[in-house]
This record gives sequence, C-alpha cells and structure tokens, in this order.
Amino acid sequence: MTDLVAATSPLDLRPTEPRVRAITVDDISASLADGLRDFRAAPTFGLLVGAVYVLAGNVLFWIAATFDMMFLAYPLAAGFALVAPFAATGLYETSRRLGRGESTDFVSLIGAVPPHARRELGYMALVTVFGLIGWIYAAGFVYALFFGLRPLEAPDLITAIVSTPRGVAFLMAGNLIGGVIATVIFSLSALSYPLLLDRDHDFVTAMIVSIRAVFAAPWVMLGWGVFIGTMLAIAILPMFLGLLVVLPWLGHATWHLYRRAVPAV
Repeated sequence: MTDLVAATSPLDLRPTEPRVRAITVDDISASLADGLRDFRAAPTFGLLVGAVYVLAGNVLFWIAATFDMMFLAYPLAAGFALVAPFAATGLYETSRRLGRGESTDFVSLIGAVPPHARRELGYMALVTVFGLIGWIYAAGFVYALFFGLRPLEAPDLITAIVSTPRGVAFLMAGNLIGGVIATVIFSLSALSYPLLLDRDHDFVTAMIVSIRAVFAAPWVMLGWGVFIGTMLAIAILPMFLGLLVVLPWLGHATWHLYRRAVPAV
C-alpha cells in the first residue's frame, strides 16, 4: 500500500520541466520571417494591441512633461521593452492558432486562455511590473545622485547630459544600472509568457526555463534582447507610432523563437 501511495504522489504527477535547445542566429532570422508572416495573416488583433500601446506611451510622456519629470521620459520609454513580452500575450495565442489552422477572429481570442494559464500569467505579470517599478526607482535615484532633487527642464537636462562631465557620468551610470536590470528581467521573461500560454506549468518553472534558454545560448539570446530594445526604441521615436507594426511583429516572432528554443514533447 505504501508503494502504491508513493507511486501516485502529487509530486510525481507534476509536469516535467521542459527541455531547452540552444538557439542560433538562423533561428532568430527564421522566427522574424515567421512572425512577419503571421502578422500579415492576422493583422487586426496586432494592430489593436499596437494602438493601445501607442496611446499609453503618449499618455505617459504627457504626464512626465506635465509634472516636470522629463528625466523619467527615457526610462519610461525604455521600460516598454521590459513589458513587451506581457503585452504580446494575445499575439502568442494568435500565432498558436494560426499554426493549428484555427480561427483567429477577435471573438475566438477572447477567453481562449485557460484558467490555469491566466493565473500564472498574472503572477508573471506581477514579476514584470515589479521589475519595471524597480527600473523607474533606479532611474530616479541615479538622477537625484547626480542632479539633486530639483527636476531640470528638458532643454537644461539635455544640455547637461551632452556637455558636462557630470551629465556624461549620469548617462553612463544610468545605462549601466538599467542594462543590468533589463538583462535580469529579459532573462526571466524572454520565454516565460509563451511557455505559460502553451503548457501547464507554474510561473516559477517558466522563469527557470527562460533563464536556461538564455544560458544555453547567452550571446545569441542577449543579441535578441538588444534587437528587441533597438527596434522598440526606433518605434517609439515617431510619437510611439512605430509600435503599431513593430510590437505585433516582434510578438509573433517571439512565439516562433519559443517554439524553437523549447521543442514540443
């Protein structure tokens, strides 16, 4: 009887941790091509997601300008790269449905995520939000360290950054600290969201798998992260309008990169 109980222990019934494959530059190129194909096949939902983030970005920029917090404009804009994996959750589902030949209309996408995945995706979103808050607090701390507590107007701040040793040191320190935080958040979330959507795992396992994928091919994965950040930065420049296309494209591509990095059972 003891052996029977041990054999049916809940610990034995938990899903095994997914196997991870080291991705290559060719995998990234193929994922980008597949992502563009998916965006063309089902553009409506992607454009809607992009439009929401265009609006949100402009609202945040307006708030920063209104309350004389332009020193936060850059970290807020950069923070879009940190929350992009969460923003693209619906796009992962769209790509998954396209791969299965299922409907991708808006009605079918609503409520398509199973209850377990919703809960774990919510927990993962909290991790991302916590990281974003830490990012913003770090930016404010570095600003106060170099310029004090009095906010500078945008022209004065830009002049100080580009023409004074203190400004250059501020920019270097801010980018260094921001780079460390961004690397940690990227490693935790690069593949977590599509994994939680695709398989029955908890968010801690998803983060571990994501970190393993980064360590399996660190330079390629970090290059992928830099590419995402660069594309989002370019998309943000024209009043965030580039997000209409870049965000859905990268979202679909991330799904296909996940499928290559975490092979099907």
